[in-house]
Amino acid sequence: MNRAKKYLFTYGTLLPRKAPAEIAPAVRRLRRVGQGVVHGHLYDLGEYPGAVLRKTGPTIIGQIFELPDDPDILNSLDDYEGFDPAHPEGSLFVRKKWPVTFEDGKKKISCWVYIYNRHPGTAPSIVSGDFSKPRNHRAR
Repeated sequence: MNRAKKYLFTYGTLLPRKAPAEIAPAVRRLRRVGQGVVHGHLYDLGEYPGAVLRKTGPTIIGQIFELPDDPDILNSLDDYEGFDPAHPEGSLFVRKKWPVTFEDGKKKISCWVYIYNRHPGTAPSIVSGDFSKPRNHRAR
């Protein structure tokens, strides 16, 4: 049975060069499709960033990956991100489908994205929208 391809947009510690040892094996199983952007604000939460998505506004830069046809990968990513599908309201991050625009701006693709599920409080914005680059913050 041929299943529809599923995609994941990553912007933080699920990026291959940022993945900690505990999640790196799962991240290595993702197939990179390209660079993409979503609208929203990226916050520096210390050890990791958190995205709060919007329909318009500043952009968050990340990578688009094709997920392998293996539910254990998504389950591992959910565990790492603190997402409990049975109790999303209590989860640190929630996984939602979101339209992601490829870097050329010409094509969109629906991807799973982990969205920060708390108020960012006084966490500084990552002004560049790019967690992989040195951070220049702007206090909230």
